[in-house]
Amino acid sequence: MDLARLKEINPWCYALAPLPGEERAPVRLYANAELLRGMDAKVLEQIANVARLPGLVGAAMTMPDAHWGYGFPIGGVAAFDAEAGGIISAGGVGFDISCGIRCLRSNLDLPVIAPRLERLADQLFRSIPAGVGEEGKLKLSPAELDAVMRGGAQWALHHGYGEASDLDYIEERGCVAGAEPKAVSDLAKQRQRGEMGTLGSGNHYLEIQVVERIYDAQAAAAYGLAEGQVLVSIHCGSRGLGHQVGTDYLLTLAKAASRLGLHLPDRELACAPIRSPEGQQYLGAMNAAINIALANRQILTHLARAAFRAVLPDARLETLYDVSHNTCKAETHVVEGKPRLLYVHRKGATRAFGPGHAALPERYRAVGQPVIIGGSMGTGSWILAGNAEEQNGAYASASHGAGRAMSRHQALRKWNGRELIHELATNGILIRTRSMRGAAEEAPGAYKDVDMVAEATERAGLARRVALLRPKACVKG
Repeated sequence: MDLARLKEINPWCYALAPLPGEERAPVRLYANAELLRGMDAKVLEQIANVARLPGLVGAAMTMPDAHWGYGFPIGGVAAFDAEAGGIISAGGVGFDISCGIRCLRSNLDLPVIAPRLERLADQLFRSIPAGVGEEGKLKLSPAELDAVMRGGAQWALHHGYGEASDLDYIEERGCVAGAEPKAVSDLAKQRQRGEMGTLGSGNHYLEIQVVERIYDAQAAAAYGLAEGQVLVSIHCGSRGLGHQVGTDYLLTLAKAASRLGLHLPDRELACAPIRSPEGQQYLGAMNAAINIALANRQILTHLARAAFRAVLPDARLETLYDVSHNTCKAETHVVEGKPRLLYVHRKGATRAFGPGHAALPERYRAVGQPVIIGGSMGTGSWILAGNAEEQNGAYASASHGAGRAMSRHQALRKWNGRELIHELATNGILIRTRSMRGAAEEAPGAYKDVDMVAEATERAGLARRVALLRPKACVKG
């Protein structure tokens, strides 16, 4: 990316200068100069297009891990006011609706698991269905899927998956309101029939990690973290159903925009007013997909616990937090000194509520929401804590991962999957995957420096660093 059009607000936040005659809302890019230079120039074009959409409140923004996406850049954040004609866009949520991370803390440390790491990795690989087209043992009828779409993780818990305490540490207690299974197509439901309790492919993973360093002792204590402790992170989303919802509603919203005379700066930004019939239908379908993802991660948590106990009978895994990345959420934020109900699109960005927020569990309320920045295969991940809204200028949003630095095609030309897995094993990181091609596409070098992303997230005031995690074993699709 050429920085010539950017104006430095501070070393961790830049504004995009408008072109002559260009009419749009402000654009803010949260990152340092090095991260910005490494981003595709398409990020600027896409976020500037977002700034032209109706009903936008404040600026259109990108997080430090931003890269090119469909419609919105990945790492894009934008808030809209329904009462001011604000829109909802499928491109602002993404195809993998409610892709997110469930982080589990354990009662184990590295010396305990080290002698059994190979067995543990193999057991997880056998227990967790992963990869393109892989299905789980759970096969649901259309009526049962409707119940999952309404109930989310709460449905999973009531059917024997997980522990009651899990719900306290899941966004929206595991179930978002406003889900409308009738707004989800039969094809989307068919695609999901055998995919509950499956990891998927691409950048999705289940990873055994160790806390390498604590940066914020108070927040770490609240989160129950200590150096040397073993954690497990599960990164996945709403699988085939969410992808089909995204595909279906791109067409529906494009037709709505045409019917209503909305000018789209990019056809990938298909959208409709939030209050329109099509906008409400998409909200209902999207919320249903969010609940599918929350239930999916709940079932995977249950499977991971069973796998750990099969190898380490005294192992205990507790949910630290579960938060989604690809959503549009109705939230109240203070704008110009007054509370205002906004529909916050976060695509490749995570919610990051600060200390005192009523939506947080009591255990975390004094320090803020856990924010999980997932690393690429073989590198570190981070746990951060959300900041108060007067510090976070992005509607309580933060980075969600390292962010790609090169395309999957570029990664395939540079790395060989089998050789990469061998190299990681020599460095003490075990990889279990059915796809050598997928391993090459997800090579650590294909992503940004996750440590730099975490630092930029903190320096920009979005969230503060709490703990650095290092991988020991990773199950990939």
